Amino acid sequence: MVMWGQEPVMVAEHDALPGRDGYPYRVPAMNEVLGTPLDGPWPDGTEVAVLGMGCFWGVERIFWQIDGVYSTSAGYAGGFTTYPTYEETCTGRTGHAEVVRVVYDPSRVGYDELLKTFFENHDPTTKWRQGNDVGTQYRSIILTTSPQQAETAQRVRSAYSAELVGRGYGEVTTEIKPAGEYYLAEDYHQQYLHKNPGGYCNHGFNGVTCPVGLA
Repeated sequence: MVMWGQEPVMVAEHDALPGRDGYPYRVPAMNEVLGTPLDGPWPDGTEVAVLGMGCFWGVERIFWQIDGVYSTSAGYAGGFTTYPTYEETCTGRTGHAEVVRVVYDPSRVGYDELLKTFFENHDPTTKWRQGNDVGTQYRSIILTTSPQQAETAQRVRSAYSAELVGRGYGEVTTEIKPAGEYYLAEDYHQQYLHKNPGGYCNHGFNGVTCPVGLA
């Protein structure tokens, strides 16, 4: 639990919770909206994006609606603890962020288009929070799966940062780093807003768009 007025602090690796050797909960096999595997195998030619922009419930719904997206899942990544639970991640002591893994067909939707959706549907200027959700697990983060993704992420982040600063907003704080291990979240988090249509969501268009030279 993070108290209001306290600045969250990213846990050091040596202080992180130790984790375990496997999932301590049931991991579902299929995406209930798209009818596709959550953890593969996926069709040849598909690529993977891993994006964190606050609570993963609303984030996953945004991306499963995009044409060209094959599968989505809610999970934990970017930290240290092996096979963390939701409760552990909420303490801030795993180092992980709540993220969504997006499996997509690049012939139908480009990575830069996914990043445009990413930057326009949350506040990338608030380092450790999204709305009322406060903590390092809610940070804005792009976990890249190839050198090409890393280059694109840096380019698009720079374009949105310039746009936001030019409009009088803060600097973009989005973290970009290579993806490490990704851990699927518990069953009840997967496609949460499909199962609970009136459930909590603080995501939507933030009012800032940017011509980033999408191709």
